[in-house]
Amino acid sequence: MRTSSNPAFRNLPNGQGGGHASFDRRGGAMSGAAAYADTQASPAEFVRAGSGERPITIDDVVAKTAFSAGTALVAGTLTAVSGLYFLALPAFIVGFIVSLVLIFKPKYSGAPLVLLYSAMMGIALGGITGLFNDIYPGIALQAIVGTAGVLGGMLVVYKTGAVRVTPKFTKWLMGALIGVVVLMVFNLVMSLFGVNTGLRDGGPLAIGFSLLVIGVAAFSLLLDFDQADQAIRAGAPAKFAWYIAFGLMVTLVWLYIEILRLLSYLRSD
Repeated sequence: MRTSSNPAFRNLPNGQGGGHASFDRRGGAMSGAAAYADTQASPAEFVRAGSGERPITIDDVVAKTAFSAGTALVAGTLTAVSGLYFLALPAFIVGFIVSLVLIFKPKYSGAPLVLLYSAMMGIALGGITGLFNDIYPGIALQAIVGTAGVLGGMLVVYKTGAVRVTPKFTKWLMGALIGVVVLMVFNLVMSLFGVNTGLRDGGPLAIGFSLLVIGVAAFSLLLDFDQADQAIRAGAPAKFAWYIAFGLMVTLVWLYIEILRLLSYLRSD
């Protein structure tokens, strides 16, 4: 069983058949607006699909993910259009807390909390995007289209097998992800002391680093798809489609932020 860079997916059942699924609890990291968090969820947190429960299907995953993404998009648009940018910080804090609840207590995963997370992150991203769009008109639409394009492209890459999610690929991606996180933390610490590392100042190095982060986030989607695929094959209960949707939303939030950042660099030149 391969692990995922996304902690949400590390709590999904794996294995074959019925609902007698095993669970993957190996290490991993998740980046995004909330950085990366570790999880230690117990297998007991999950209720395996029994005779009275319908197993999850790909349609369940697509529908729940689309609903979650749509909720975030509507919330973000309303925030940006209304100019209530000050809601971004409190919404982000609430979204971060909800994400921790879902990660550490996956048994609570379901429409209410997953949609709450999506709405809060939508508001947070809407406030940030609104500020950027005031400075660089049109950047909001560019970031949304760019994120959707990357998601669609990586889905095609996964379904066609152009890039296969193998143990070697997973190890390579985890190494790259850890390296990116270390550089982010290093840059943050240095900035607190007034030191400019060049990673986030909009210069050539910052553009290159942003492209690297977007690449890592994009390839992380492949691991997310693979983990969701394995959960479907394992016969997990249909209700876990919401949890899978949450995991994908975490990666998409991170990807959107990085694309927005890159576009701001390019527009500032």
